Amino acid sequence: MSSILDARWLPTSEGICVLRLLAALVLLSVLVAAQTSSPSSTPAPSQTASAPVAALQTTPPQAASVPATPSQTASAPTQEISSRDEVTTFKVKVNLVLVRAVVRDGKGNPVGNLHKEDFELFDNRKPQTITQFVMEQPGRKAAEAQASEQKQKAQETGSALPAPIAPDHYFAYVFDDVHLDFGDLARVRDAAERHMNTLGATDRASIITTSGQGNLDFTDDKAKLHEALQLLRARPITRTGLSECPDVTLYMADLIQNKNDPTALTVAAADALHCAFNDDPRMQTPAVTMAQSTAAQVLSSGEQETRVALAVLRDTIRRMATMPGVRTVLLLSPGFIAPLVDFDYSDLIDRSLRSQVIISALDARGLYSVDPVGDISSPHPVPAGVSGQKSVYLLDGARANDDVLADLAYGTGGSFVQNSNDLDAGLRRIAAEPEYWYVLGFAPQNLKLDGRFHSIRVTVKNPPKLDVQARRGYFAPKHEADPNEEAKQEIDDALFSQEEMHDLPIELHTQFFKSTDLDAKLAVLCHIDAKRLHFQKAGGRNANNLTIVSGLFDRNGKFIMGNEKTLEMHLKDDTLENKLSSGITIKSSFDVKPGSYLVRLVVRDAEGQLSAANGAIEIP
Repeated sequence: MSSILDARWLPTSEGICVLRLLAALVLLSVLVAAQTSSPSSTPAPSQTASAPVAALQTTPPQAASVPATPSQTASAPTQEISSRDEVTTFKVKVNLVLVRAVVRDGKGNPVGNLHKEDFELFDNRKPQTITQFVMEQPGRKAAEAQASEQKQKAQETGSALPAPIAPDHYFAYVFDDVHLDFGDLARVRDAAERHMNTLGATDRASIITTSGQGNLDFTDDKAKLHEALQLLRARPITRTGLSECPDVTLYMADLIQNKNDPTALTVAAADALHCAFNDDPRMQTPAVTMAQSTAAQVLSSGEQETRVALAVLRDTIRRMATMPGVRTVLLLSPGFIAPLVDFDYSDLIDRSLRSQVIISALDARGLYSVDPVGDISSPHPVPAGVSGQKSVYLLDGARANDDVLADLAYGTGGSFVQNSNDLDAGLRRIAAEPEYWYVLGFAPQNLKLDGRFHSIRVTVKNPPKLDVQARRGYFAPKHEADPNEEAKQEIDDALFSQEEMHDLPIELHTQFFKSTDLDAKLAVLCHIDAKRLHFQKAGGRNANNLTIVSGLFDRNGKFIMGNEKTLEMHLKDDTLENKLSSGITIKSSFDVKPGSYLVRLVVRDAEGQLSAANGAIEIP
């Protein structure tokens, strides 16, 4: 994902001039505030037209609003602080592999009291050192705890608690209409509507199909959701619904074409000899050729449908990465296999982890079984001599359809439900937020940039006999990561989250001024306690760079616009010790209409430390 300025906010040349002028004015006020802390300074009327509503509700610091005079500017330490709208160079840890693990006890209950030393992690059977470890509570319990903390802060400061104008959970219902038949699709559609009717006021739902037809963006409008559900249809891309001769499943085609399985080819050839050549032994060679040709066609069409489904999931994750809150993909599918596209769904897991998107899956076939004698209505029944082996392939293929669904779910911290006709209970289970999960990070040593697959195994040393659900592995990169790009990605990930982080001493404040009934200027103020920052000595100065990103979202959590600034500091010891008592304040402004908004502030320094804060504001 590119930077906020590059991808989402492209100002005109006039806008750039205005921004530069504003940046210069803000810089001058910052420098003056660094030397002056007069208690008589007061905010300008246009900045206090309405009381701010923010995550940290306090009176905005004086440094934000002291106008700079020419005499003050002349004595300001202009060489110590500079601001620019370019991305700085960051120090990042490259080749970090993240593994999200959900641990359950013998009764299926999640376990949330483990520590880093309780885990063992293996890469291609080699033990790895876990360099990053965190236990997260992404579910309702964490949200309730945060709401309780905010309420306590509001009571302590005497400020009003902002209304929950922004959603906190996004559900993407992904219907695999490419692989689902009509009967299964109708049943899971009805169950999905019943589940949608239970969503709360701060939940948002979208409807996405693997065919790409009939999609609905995130909304809380139940009527629109109902209308979109009624338009769902089974839309296979390549299947005709007619009985093929010979009958070669995608699972068998993979065995024949990719794995050179002679038994699978024998079964398909016997079927071809029976249905096309009336069991004439003289036609054995043409039957084998026919079986191989059919397998190639089935494999080609099956791979196409699988790639389409995975591409839709990839686009869904990319879309949800811009939503601020808990994000869950509910994949409703009969399952599918992914011959020779292991990299694609492994990449999906990696994207999901980095975007903090959970994928949960429901096998929409319900409780399924395979008739060992085949479908009696078929005009081409399975020959008796190979019916036993054919039934084995049908059973193995039915199970293999669930492998990708299970990998996607367990690899991203989600749930997977199969072999159950209670689709309502299945949806409730996969939509339930996990109470706990663990994120383990490790840096593979001497990793070759060859793109090969590495298997991962996570175990718990103590207590034993706990079930660990985690990703199966990852693919090695094919080139070195760009530190700047990874830093941008880290900032973007933080911007489109709702998690508050506190590595750096920052405060978020918001103000607005209405110029007309339909136009307003929203100011986002980032106050930094400079004395508590980490500085590196360089040329006798105290050096650090800060990247400050503010983002604006609407009531449905859709990204509206963003602003990015870089603050470079090369402070003298005297300035740091004696002239920054009031801190530093950076201001970003947005032209908005009246309405409800969520403000997100992210600050990152050159060492990779990061803070993030949320603000909610209502402009009448």
